[in-house]
Amino acid sequence: MTSSPPVLILASASPRRKELLTGLGWPFEVLPAEVTEHEEPATDPREMVRHNAALKADWVAARRPDAVVLGADTTVFIDRTALNKPRDLAEARTMLRRLSGRTHTVYTGLAIRRCRPRLALDAGVASEVTFKPLDDTIIDRYLSLVNPLDKAGAYAIQEGTDLIIAGWRGSYTNIVGLPVEETKQILTRCGLCQDSFEPN
Repeated sequence: MTSSPPVLILASASPRRKELLTGLGWPFEVLPAEVTEHEEPATDPREMVRHNAALKADWVAARRPDAVVLGADTTVFIDRTALNKPRDLAEARTMLRRLSGRTHTVYTGLAIRRCRPRLALDAGVASEVTFKPLDDTIIDRYLSLVNPLDKAGAYAIQEGTDLIIAGWRGSYTNIVGLPVEETKQILTRCGLCQDSFEPN
């Protein structure tokens, strides 16, 4: 008798991560972790996103010990500073001015956790994004189209792209918030594969 595959849970309320994970073909549940993320701007961004991804995954795995839990965290990094989600529109404008005409790095940390049996895998992905020069008129127009307050760096590469983005290098989906190729690889390493699930 073939045992049922474990439940996969996304430990995030992000609609972007939900959409990207859906595209991979695994059925999953969403259970946002109720944690306080570490967001000190001067922290090494690679360590920060890995820490936060693990924090989210650990919180959900402790409550759903038989499930495979995916945690993720993303930040924007420039001038040795992490730009997390802005507190308000004024801070969003400051972030966009800082990114204007320059190249920055987007880091995402991934964490897989399961308590029964014990499983812990971590990964990190980095991509580069170059902004067009932005003046206040363009920033005003961008902010009229996009809600920046739930986005690291106050922008979304998939929204208003032509206004602000000159180009990028590396994983596009990492910049959106969940690097799909790396996520697929890490889930496959856990023994999950689409073929093991019953079609809907």
